[in-house]
Amino acid sequence: MSTRLREDRGQAFPIYVVMVAGLLFLAFAFFAVGQASATRNGAQGAADSAALAAAQRAREELGPKVLAALTTPGGLDGIFKDNVVIADAHAEAANFAAKNHADLPVFEPRPGGVGQFKFTVGVQTQYTVGESVIPGTEKEHGTASATAMIELRCSVPPDAGGGSIPTPTPTPSSSRPPVTITCDGKDMPVDPMPDLEKLFTVKLVD
Repeated sequence: MSTRLREDRGQAFPIYVVMVAGLLFLAFAFFAVGQASATRNGAQGAADSAALAAAQRAREELGPKVLAALTTPGGLDGIFKDNVVIADAHAEAANFAAKNHADLPVFEPRPGGVGQFKFTVGVQTQYTVGESVIPGTEKEHGTASATAMIELRCSVPPDAGGGSIPTPTPTPSSSRPPVTITCDGKDMPVDPMPDLEKLFTVKLVD
């Protein structure tokens, strides 16, 4: 009987080896999936930050120009077509992508709705998923895209006629009336210049 028991144990041993090997493979495979997920998350974080950085940089530079455009007939028509602003936004997006260890192969500025402008970026991580039991992961980079929108929150009050502010006839006691704009339904003077957050909203969009 002891001989048969030893034979049974001998037959079972290869099965145990196969089971352990299978479990180890599954463990390494799950680890590889986790690595890939972390790489994708890193890419998405880099894309989000790059897109927001581009829109925020555009907001910083457009603030003073918008105040003049709001009181000029048709002044807003080309406000988002400033090549210098676009170039600076591109540089800022690339800078933030690099801070997150990613390259910026895609940068697409484009108009949105009225008073809106969008920046779409695509990034690729400078690092790979790494070696794993899954072939090819050592060469696989994370990629992601994101779009941020800068949106004008203000307009000229209706009583301003939507155009330039008339200059009153100078008199010893008269002065130019204060210019106001309406932002989110609230009137506010433009001197001193309002906070940029009150003029524009910046957010990620689909």
